[in-house]
Amino acid sequence: MNQIVSSFGTTVRQLREQQGWSQELLAERSDLNRSYIGELERGQAIPSLLTLKKLSLAFGVSLSHLLSHAERIAQTRTLRGIELTAIAC
Repeated sequence: MNQIVSSFGTTVRQLREQQGWSQELLAERSDLNRSYIGELERGQAIPSLLTLKKLSLAFGVSLSHLLSHAERIAQTRTLRGIELTAIAC
C-alpha cells in the first residue's frame, strides 16, 4: 500500500472524527458515496483531484491543508519506521 494513500485515509478519518461526523454525513456533505469514504479511510482508494476538492470543501479547509496534513502523517510514519528499524538492529 502506498504510504501517502494510507496517510491521506488517516487524514480523512481524523478530520471526520474531529467534526464528530459519521462516514454517512461526510459522504452527504462531500457528495460522495459512503462506501467510497470507507475505502479512502482504509487507504484502499486513490482519490481524484475532484474528490480531494469535494473533501476540502466539506471540511472547510484548503486543498493544500488537506494534502499537507496527509504528507505530515506519511513523514512521521517514515521516521517511525526508520527508528524502529534502527532499534531492531
